[in-house]
Amino acid sequence: MIRVRGLRKCYGSLVAVDRLDLHVREGELFGFLGPNGAGKTTTIRMMVGILRPTEGTVTIAGHDLASEPVAAKACLGYLPDEPALYDKLTGREFLRLVAEVYRLPLGPADVRITELLEVFDLSEQAGDLLGSYSHGMRQKTALAAALLHDPKVLILDEPTVGLDPKSARLAKDILREFCRRGGAVFMSTHILEVAQAMCGRVGIIDHSRLAAVGTLDELRNAAGRASLEEIFLRVTGGEESADAARVFGVEAP
Repeated sequence: MIRVRGLRKCYGSLVAVDRLDLHVREGELFGFLGPNGAGKTTTIRMMVGILRPTEGTVTIAGHDLASEPVAAKACLGYLPDEPALYDKLTGREFLRLVAEVYRLPLGPADVRITELLEVFDLSEQAGDLLGSYSHGMRQKTALAAALLHDPKVLILDEPTVGLDPKSARLAKDILREFCRRGGAVFMSTHILEVAQAMCGRVGIIDHSRLAAVGTLDELRNAAGRASLEEIFLRVTGGEESADAARVFGVEAP
């Protein structure tokens, strides 16, 4: 469903993403991990066509993003790390606008919008302006918009950030059901517990390069049955214990 080959993004001498190769299969939820500044969001923006790669290719559901951008983007739903919503539109108006962008027939689109508003517990606020929505409500509205046109692929940048426990659980259940029905999810997260609970495979990016990729069992076996947190810290060179100790002027144990 998703294939990335030799993906590279440079800003002058700065290499933000360096020759990334990965794939996500039908029915798979792939977790993309990495420390701040490692290249996660830059990778995602190239995968959805917001940024043009310096080198490499992205294929979405068999469509090359560079040569078939409309066909590729029609197959994917995207949730950015900070969704940009139109504050002067109501929740329902915004979803109708998204439906028009995807050229969905108005009648079926309205039925789908009503269903999504109910699923995400937004029906009562559907007539309110988005400018009055809380962060969690905006996040749920953006996820509903990503699902509206029934995509084959979801590309999500930190989808559970800002959600209360109930909404986060709902989002997780929806993503699992999406994969169960044959969709593919590429999800960036910095919450290791989310990746461990949800993802079939994970990739860890560090200093712009893919440093590790595999199922959790594969990564644990390669690291002597370490936890995902320990694997992450080993791969990214984390020294959090020592750093925390130095704050208090003592040596780490």
